[in-house]
Amino acid sequence: MLKPQDVVVCLKVQVSKKRGWTYRSLAKELDMSHSEVYQALQRAAYAGIYSSESRVILAEPFLKMLRGLRYIFYAKPGRLVRGIPTAHSGPPLNNEIMAGDEDVYVWADPEGAVRGQEIKPLYSSVPRAVKNEQCLYEWLNLVEAIRVGRPREQKLAIEICEKRFKTAEMQGN
Repeated sequence: MLKPQDVVVCLKVQVSKKRGWTYRSLAKELDMSHSEVYQALQRAAYAGIYSSESRVILAEPFLKMLRGLRYIFYAKPGRLVRGIPTAHSGPPLNNEIMAGDEDVYVWADPEGAVRGQEIKPLYSSVPRAVKNEQCLYEWLNLVEAIRVGRPREQKLAIEICEKRFKTAEMQGN
């Protein structure tokens, strides 16, 4: 059975394809243990969303899984906190969707510059992991929009995910 951190690890594999990766590099960059990363990819392979032979995320099964993510790893906006903008409040969706101040979603982070409703991330280290990697940050924002967004936000997030997978495939990444 998949765990929430498996989605984070799979997205990290997706954004690390060009430069290559090792279990240790993923673990370090995600602030997870080596064994957590290894087990996450084992579960993802068993679920059919990752190929351990070619070391790639399988686009179609992964996208199908993302479509149902809100039901598997649901989240509800919580209290007002300072943090890092996520879901429709962060890139790339913040350029597409205008939201009022009361609809700002964040991952709690004491160094964050934005106040908004707290969204618990898929894994506790997500706010630290995205600070130095814009591409991972954007992917995880899309995932959060699927988890907590309204139907329009969810649809747009899925469409962007599909385009990103297609672009990566066309570029041979």
